[in-house]
Amino acid sequence: MDLSNRTVLVVGGTSGIGRELARRFAAAGSTVAVAGRDPRALAELEGEGFGTVAVDVTDDASVASARDAVLARYPGLDTVVTMSGVMLLEDLCDPAHFETARTTVDTNLLGTVRVLDAFTPHLVGRGAGTFVTVTSGIAFLPFPPMPSYAASKAAVHAYSEALRAQLDGTGVDVVELVPPAVATAGQEKVNPHALPLDDFAGEVMELLAQEPTPREILVKGVLGHRWAERDGTYDGLVAQRSRALAMLPGRQG
Repeated sequence: MDLSNRTVLVVGGTSGIGRELARRFAAAGSTVAVAGRDPRALAELEGEGFGTVAVDVTDDASVASARDAVLARYPGLDTVVTMSGVMLLEDLCDPAHFETARTTVDTNLLGTVRVLDAFTPHLVGRGAGTFVTVTSGIAFLPFPPMPSYAASKAAVHAYSEALRAQLDGTGVDVVELVPPAVATAGQEKVNPHALPLDDFAGEVMELLAQEPTPREILVKGVLGHRWAERDGTYDGLVAQRSRALAMLPGRQG
């Protein structure tokens, strides 16, 4: 992928990985717009020179409005990155967890689908473009304290595979970004071994710049997650990660 002259929309780019990737695309020479819910973060990004648009990916009308605003300003849009997501602890022994599951699936899975649906006609119509979906190493190696997060990201992986097959021949590529734990807000508390954001983003951009662009963007730090079943390490790693269940409020003490 030539990163120097693209027109990119990063949905969910107001913080963390999304914000850093928006900056990296811009530094490479692309025109970049960012969509998200946080008005303060959007104002900061606008001050940095990014185009911005407010969007709530759990709301159909909000996604449609954001699409219309983006395409009016950037008719040459050729790359859509879907970053929006929530990552919440969840105790499956507590019936109250269902609301967490609902929120997680609505944001991570259905939010991704809403964004893809909104921009598919545009990219297909222009005969070229790229969707970048974002899953997680947890999609392939579950982190037991976050079951719905794992399930939603595994679903986005499967959806990305199907979308790629359905868009074959249209000129629209589907690239799946699979982050490991990355040291963004909150991750340091969950995993002190999280990959530094700067290192992660640099490796991602190098992989995206390859020709042809890989279908899955796998930094070195996520390979153990992605291929755990193939390598025979899956059961041991899940058992090891299950120790983190002690993080759940109802299981402490």
